[in-house]
Amino acid sequence: MKLSARGRYAVMAMADIGVYGDPGEPVSLADISARQEISLSYLEQLFVKLRRAGLVKSVRGPGGGYTLGHDAAATRIADIIAAVDEKISATRCMPGKNSSCVSQSSRCLTHDLWEELGNQIKLYLSSVTLADVCEGRVLGTSGLVGHRDMSLMAVN
Repeated sequence: MKLSARGRYAVMAMADIGVYGDPGEPVSLADISARQEISLSYLEQLFVKLRRAGLVKSVRGPGGGYTLGHDAAATRIADIIAAVDEKISATRCMPGKNSSCVSQSSRCLTHDLWEELGNQIKLYLSSVTLADVCEGRVLGTSGLVGHRDMSLMAVN
């Protein structure tokens, strides 16, 4: 399973506003594009969807851009991904169907495993807020410098 660029970039852009935007002051897509190295035209497409979902507000005119539509603590990562039409599914069959993974009439042997993985990912992304990301509260072992050395220390 892979989360596409659309979902990842939408979360990155929203986090950029959360980190670099001052309350009430809009952040331009050009600034987000430069900082996050995301195409400006791609951001424009994403922000149409994010605005429709109420996750961002647009400010027109000179000095315009986007602000968060809600407090970062009230914005779930799952909502951002859903707003840009990103489907999170680890199975190759249609969501909610009990058949046709392998053929027209049967599920694959590992269907339940992959479906539950997708459910766990959705639960996790629903439990993490934009504020968690912006404030660095989402830190696993991937964020540890020299985590191999840390695990050796635990053994000693």
